[in-house]
Amino acid sequence: MAWLIQQVRLFFIALQFFTRVPIPRWIGFEPAWLQHASRYFPLVGLCVGIVAALVYGAAAWIWPAPVAVLLSTAASLYLTGAFHEDGLADMCDGFGGGYTREKIMDIMKDSRIGSYGAVALVITLGLKLTMLSLLAPGPAIAVLLLAHPLSRLAAVSLILSASYARDAGKAKPMAQEMRPGEFVIATVCTAIPALVLGAFHYLAWTAIAAAVGSSVLVAWWLRDLFMRRIGGYTGDCLGAVQQISEVAIYLCVLGAASHAALA
Repeated sequence: MAWLIQQVRLFFIALQFFTRVPIPRWIGFEPAWLQHASRYFPLVGLCVGIVAALVYGAAAWIWPAPVAVLLSTAASLYLTGAFHEDGLADMCDGFGGGYTREKIMDIMKDSRIGSYGAVALVITLGLKLTMLSLLAPGPAIAVLLLAHPLSRLAAVSLILSASYARDAGKAKPMAQEMRPGEFVIATVCTAIPALVLGAFHYLAWTAIAAAVGSSVLVAWWLRDLFMRRIGGYTGDCLGAVQQISEVAIYLCVLGAASHAALA
């Protein structure tokens, strides 16, 4: 029972860190908990996906798909405070404008958004809105429930396999280390919704497999880039992995749906 209560505490700590959702006072807080809360990053993603799916489903009853997608995306952005989008923009500015490790790190610390970051946000959000609008309502709702936890698992994989590149930073308390058992918990939190979506035929197994493969490739590619350029990752890098993985997952599901329609 004590272990279960501690797991609930860790989930709520992760929820508070990655979203605007207030948590109950009885949860309490200890700095050491942050270090182990990243195991529930994908579960937080599932919660965000559920909210996005509910908003999409409600809006789709009244308005056309593009409006429903825009409202759903706005809801998820509000819920997370555009936390991961900000990381993507900072990462693109740093790696696009910096030629040395020190310069990249300095640029990423700058709160202002430069041209690389602005272009990255426009392209990423544009792709998300376009792809979700092209999907039928059922697959669109299903892919939201798949992409949000799966893309966050891709980000979590960097915590397991690489080292934090800064001496201090907004993500350092949660990204100092991850044990294999904690990554297993994160994987289970991702696998359960994926298996449910596949078992009840909300998404084709081929689409789910392609989505998983694409998120692995994105995580591997960006990890290699981060290690070569700055010797590790930062919180902005984790946000970039999540965002690019999410786009890759939508691409795979839309591609599978288009292929099935032509078959």
